[in-house]
Amino acid sequence: MILHDWGEVPYEEAMGRMRSIHKQAAESGDNHLIFCSHPEIFTVGADDKEAWEVPTLRSDRGGAITCHSPGQLVAYFCFQAMVPARFYAKVLEAYSNFFEEILPTVAYDKERPGFYIENRKIASLGFRYSSGVSLHGVSLNVDVDLALHNCVNPCGLKGVRATSLTAEGCKLSMDAAKALLRSQISEVFCDPIQA
Repeated sequence: MILHDWGEVPYEEAMGRMRSIHKQAAESGDNHLIFCSHPEIFTVGADDKEAWEVPTLRSDRGGAITCHSPGQLVAYFCFQAMVPARFYAKVLEAYSNFFEEILPTVAYDKERPGFYIENRKIASLGFRYSSGVSLHGVSLNVDVDLALHNCVNPCGLKGVRATSLTAEGCKLSMDAAKALLRSQISEVFCDPIQA
């Protein structure tokens, strides 16, 4: 697994860079994991037809509205995914293991895909697949401005609010979150990180 840590990068720039890495992954057969965050922006998936009260940017990923902002750890996966369901199950396993270590009250809800504590959403997932390789990924709220994130219901789900590790009493730094996630993803996919 080849790791890329971009720091904070504008969403549209990140999409261009991700597509370039996706092409590399399709040609080489390697898995590429990208960590980054974005300046404040609301994005919507390709199939979302709702009119939102905040400015949005259309994305080619799946899923509904998602807020990105500093303090959110975005993991983009350009992974070999000839069987998307198997790939997705491994992503869920890695994140479930991550939460089990730091905040065991978090659980995945398959009826409204994402990770939650009761009705509080802490991580959103949105993928698509092309040439047998995944694109997009998972947004994890580490320490975000919840007032911004709660301008809309996460993913348009009624009765759902955004939360973060910090808001739930888990004081994990962004670097510590990256290190633990990197380890869990590498272990679940049986793919050691290349230097």
